[in-house]
Amino acid sequence: TLVIWGGEFGRTPTTEGSAKGDRRGRDHLPTTYCMWMAGGGVKGGQIIGQTDELGYTPVERPVSPADLHATLLHALGLDQHKLFYRHNNRKEIATVLGGEVVSEVFG
Repeated sequence: TLVIWGGEFGRTPTTEGSAKGDRRGRDHLPTTYCMWMAGGGVKGGQIIGQTDELGYTPVERPVSPADLHATLLHALGLDQHKLFYRHNNRKEIATVLGGEVVSEVFG
């Protein structure tokens, strides 16, 4: 069993909006995000990658969404280069953007 917790984008490290009422919040931040993974052959107790001191920009071992997809497919025992789906009556590869498996995830 592989357990994954995360979202499709990160959140800004600072709050935004009015200081009054309930209007403060954190906006979308597409440059950084995090995922928690457990089980499924994942090596526990590690952090892969690093952001700048404010959390806005990746500075070490960036992992793209395509890399994440390739890694998840690998964890499920699926070959990303052989997994296709139909779109507009054409065979499309699931990781069309060329993701690479993040091997560090598995130790």
